[in-house]
Amino acid sequence: MTNTPLTRSEAKDLTRRRLIRAALEILDKEGEAGLTTVKVAKAAGIAQSSFYVHFKDKQDLLRALGDEGGERLRRAMREARRQAREAPTELESHRDTFRIPLDAISRHPELLRIQLRARHDPSSPLREFATETAKAYRDHHAADLAALGYTADNERDRRRLEMIAEGINAATNALAIGHIEGRYPEIEEAVDVLVALSRGALRWLRSTQTGS
Repeated sequence: MTNTPLTRSEAKDLTRRRLIRAALEILDKEGEAGLTTVKVAKAAGIAQSSFYVHFKDKQDLLRALGDEGGERLRRAMREARRQAREAPTELESHRDTFRIPLDAISRHPELLRIQLRARHDPSSPLREFATETAKAYRDHHAADLAALGYTADNERDRRRLEMIAEGINAATNALAIGHIEGRYPEIEEAVDVLVALSRGALRWLRSTQTGS
């Protein structure tokens, strides 16, 4: 029995995925300073010239890493929040909405560090990408809060939903970094704090929208 040969498109996609996996391994071990196109190509087992068939340069590769990983993470987070909405009494469903991003950031912390640096560095070629990524997380989170029944019918309410979403996302990033650096060794403690912050913010939001 022989294997069916890969099509040209399938072979190209396989090589691209090998490059991405190799880049992630280098980032995890050596950080951004250790990431070069030469190292990535060598680790992926392809010719250096073949790297440029898939990515223009190192920055293009970093965008792809952030884009693909971020999209998967956002889908997982939105699915967890959907399940939490449908089972509001299930505490673990609510906790999963924070456990998922904490685990993901802990697996590949350098991706978050790169995006945070780029977002606040006007000269970074990744700044626009990092800003758009942060906006995607904020907008998705705010939309999920609106789906819980919090109104977003006027500018003030929309702004407050976005502020809560951005604040919780920032707190998640900060606690994930604290965990990676060893200051907060237990992820479940970080989840506890994020649940408390989220509930407090939503109680406040509810009071401002009901006028109580």
